[in-house]
Amino acid sequence: MKSKTEFKYEALLDPDDIQDVLKALSKGLSKGKLTFSDEKEGTLAIEPKGLLRLKVTASDDEDSQQFEVKVRWEKHPKRLNKNAPKIS
Repeated sequence: MKSKTEFKYEALLDPDDIQDVLKALSKGLSKGKLTFSDEKEGTLAIEPKGLLRLKVTASDDEDSQQFEVKVRWEKHPKRLNKNAPKIS
């Protein structure tokens, strides 16, 4: 399979199947690597490391309800200077 830089998936699933997807994401996070693939487009592997930014949103309107979970991290996080400045 060819390598990808983006993966998108959308489907109508029952809550049990969505739980299985969320469990797979959790398992991949615990291992430090998530691999996404589909039958047509190839594979995308990502390796979450260090501090991860988590964003959870939820909404409720007249016709629908939804929640979204987003996790983001920097591949090469900026390093902070560990030495105190010299001030005189």
